[in-house]
Amino acid sequence: MLYGTALYPADPFALMRRLSEDLDRAIGAPRPFPALNVWQNDEAAAITAELPGVDPADIDIQVKENVLTLSGERKAPELPEGAAWHRRERAFGRFTRAIRLPFRVDPEKVEARFADGVLRIAVGRPDADRPRRIEIKAA
Repeated sequence: MLYGTALYPADPFALMRRLSEDLDRAIGAPRPFPALNVWQNDEAAAITAELPGVDPADIDIQVKENVLTLSGERKAPELPEGAAWHRRERAFGRFTRAIRLPFRVDPEKVEARFADGVLRIAVGRPDADRPRRIEIKAA
């Protein structure tokens, strides 16, 4: 089998995940909060999390080994006296997301920034764990 082709994707479980996501959307299952994007290269990984309405002071980021845990709370707005909800589609309350990264994280190489409701986290790989190119010497 040739993984990475149209017939066999590089991630053999990608099709199963996509089917599960499609089924969740079809039956109206709630999406995990916050929504995340994760990318990586040989030196680092970056995580972006959509956190509209969350105060940065209410967000906790922890890293251990190769797991980054993002937790916090989105507080419900105060309603004026005598007011009642007409429609309430946004979720409020505590949240936790754990992201398993493809490498151990150097805790000294983690940086987080929050702007416009989006949290951006950069996590660096320890220098000793980075892939190294090995030179081939002539016999």
